[in-house]
Amino acid sequence: MEYSVDDVTAARSLQIFVFSYTSMATFWIYDYICSLHEEWTFLLRSRWTTVKALYITARYVPFLIITVNLYRASVAVAPNENNNKCRMLIDIIVSLSLISFTCSECFFVLRTYALWNKNRILLVVMLSTLFAIIISCFIINGFTAIVSSYFMASTILGCHRSSGSFSFFIPFILMFVFQLVLVSLTLVCVIQSWRSAKGPLYAILMKHNIFYYFCRL
Repeated sequence: MEYSVDDVTAARSLQIFVFSYTSMATFWIYDYICSLHEEWTFLLRSRWTTVKALYITARYVPFLIITVNLYRASVAVAPNENNNKCRMLIDIIVSLSLISFTCSECFFVLRTYALWNKNRILLVVMLSTLFAIIISCFIINGFTAIVSSYFMASTILGCHRSSGSFSFFIPFILMFVFQLVLVSLTLVCVIQSWRSAKGPLYAILMKHNIFYYFCRL
């Protein structure tokens, strides 16, 4: 049987998708095994707080995302796979991704709030902006599900998303700008601390975890 160019391109895209998520799953499991003792000590002995709940969610939800994505890849090679099932899997992935993003960003929001001497106005602005971004992501995802085809009718692939890049590009820009603002606010505190302490700039940057902010960005 001869396949079209679109079929071959989709198959290659799926192959890269599987390789990427298999690699992420491998690294995640390796990281968890290496820190297993500290992980369980923290989970069992530390007191339950909002920050701990945020950490657990941000820590383990990505594993669920990887698992669901790998399962979706396994059914993508079934041309007769039910489209409703495929859409349900993608909706689950989108929802879990937003939950993971929200919890991880809340860490940065709380830390920025603490660096700015617990400025409540700044906290309200940051949380309101984060909430608006999350709502926008839900709306954009629902809009693209209506105006475009969620699944590609292919002779070799069944459960395969084909809604284009719009539903990914706009949320990415919104999240990027939000994280850039957090980095900028943190840099202001770093510069102020550096001027007052007159210490090594590298030590100040390490103290404020600015490199972690840039990695997140």
